[in-house]
Amino acid sequence: MTLIEKTGALIVGYDLIDNDHDEFIGLLNKLDAADNANFPALFQQLYEQSERHFERENELMKQFSYPGETEHKGEHQRVLGEFKQFKSRVDKGLIAFGRSFVKDRLPQWFGLHVATMDSALAAHINKQTEA
Repeated sequence: MTLIEKTGALIVGYDLIDNDHDEFIGLLNKLDAADNANFPALFQQLYEQSERHFERENELMKQFSYPGETEHKGEHQRVLGEFKQFKSRVDKGLIAFGRSFVKDRLPQWFGLHVATMDSALAAHINKQTEA
């Protein structure tokens, strides 16, 4: 069973963002199925992928003068802060904490973030590029 299925609700309609989201979903599902020996390296990959994705979104917000930039960037910082807290535990061998974050926190956050903040950003970019 996969933790997150890619559905229409998780597609924002801007390829750069959607491709990053596909990668996030794939890594999250791998993490859910990973054994304890492979979990830390995959957790690190997901953290780094999230950092890169957030930076790309931050650049898009700046490039397209997105009015919700401050709030969206703030949400990125908040989630990376949570990630770092759980990563420090995983790095100490406390895999159960990382598993809890992966199963109980990230899927719900991701679905809400995509449906609200990322969808609004993609709509803004698409409107700008169509004009």
